[in-house]
Amino acid sequence: MASTPNLLFLLISAFCVGAAAQQRSSNISRGSSLTPTTSNPFWLSSNRLYAFGFYKQGDGYFLGIFLNGIPEKTVVWTANRDDPPSPRTATLQFTTEGRLRSDARSDKGDCKFCFCFTFEFPTDTLLSGQRLSAGKELISSQSETNPATGIFRLKMQNDGNLVQYPVKTPDTRTYAYYASGTSGRGDNVTLHLDDGGHIYLLNTNGSNIRNITDGGLSNENLYLMGIDPDGIFRLYSHESNQNGSWSILWSSTNDKCAPKGLCGVNGFCVLNDDRAGCNCLPGFDFVVSSNWSSGCVRIFPVDSCKSNDGRSKLYTMSSLENTRWEDSSYANLSLPTRDDCKQACLDDCTCEAAIFEDGNCKKQRLPLRFGRRSLSDSNILFVKEGSNEVSQSGSESGLCTIIYHLY
Repeated sequence: MASTPNLLFLLISAFCVGAAAQQRSSNISRGSSLTPTTSNPFWLSSNRLYAFGFYKQGDGYFLGIFLNGIPEKTVVWTANRDDPPSPRTATLQFTTEGRLRSDARSDKGDCKFCFCFTFEFPTDTLLSGQRLSAGKELISSQSETNPATGIFRLKMQNDGNLVQYPVKTPDTRTYAYYASGTSGRGDNVTLHLDDGGHIYLLNTNGSNIRNITDGGLSNENLYLMGIDPDGIFRLYSHESNQNGSWSILWSSTNDKCAPKGLCGVNGFCVLNDDRAGCNCLPGFDFVVSSNWSSGCVRIFPVDSCKSNDGRSKLYTMSSLENTRWEDSSYANLSLPTRDDCKQACLDDCTCEAAIFEDGNCKKQRLPLRFGRRSLSDSNILFVKEGSNEVSQSGSESGLCTIIYHLY
């Protein structure tokens, strides 16, 4: 793609310290500066397609690289993505000494973002000509409008396998929801995207060990790939004539409930007409109604399991059929009926939920993770809830405010 050298030119020539940067870049001079509220709060690449500078998000501004030459502004890299946005008074300066300085940072010293290496250290997106090296990963954004670190990652593992996981989980098969199946196929395997929309894996000898997409598309179009906030790895295309919008050419999965953890703890994913939705366990509600990944919390009080006279308090068990969860059981019992499993959980103060299937009763503690509706699973999940007696006794002290956190 013709635009790739211009992006490299922007990243390396314009922002790396040295006299060559000033000589080779006619549009970025030493001593120049950027502020969010000027008419041009960014520096453009020579083809005017890529821009580096401030972009508005909500009530503030972030510093990043974005595609400016198409109607739909597309951010491909954000500096300090987890920091609060900068105010309208922020300034970025390319000093006469060849350093980038910003007063948007509390330390007001030299910028700690190393722009020379943005091409080697992407956030959630790869452009044509970029690669993801062994041991590196892309991490999704929280949402389309919030560039902060999200809850999914795409890792180019040292064993040669390209795998998707939830964040803050081990690199093991248990937590994976997509894999290229190339473990052990070579050393220092890297993920590549070329000018024709071809995604492929190369080993240290430069041999192609896996074509993830076929490629061979028009090299006049723009291509990018990345891990989206919903946890799916996608390849996009956009016509280079600036018309139209981004089109999805390939996805790591068509199952929008496949990404583990999409609905947070104590929540489970449900497909409705190929669209993902989230529900909470019986007796639970969303922590943040507008953010499914925040998970679900109990809406009844958490009291002692035993009454003062030593008898079990009156709890009820709600049931939920055809769901799948992470297996984190602390006890596995062989019981003949679902009623036996339900009663076993009621009689156990430690038990907060139980999964019954084919004579096996798995006792669970909360939180439950990675839930989804699965019609192929014939199990039934029992969830312990407070009865009216417990709810009334707890009403004086208020509802439980304990929230289980996974991320």
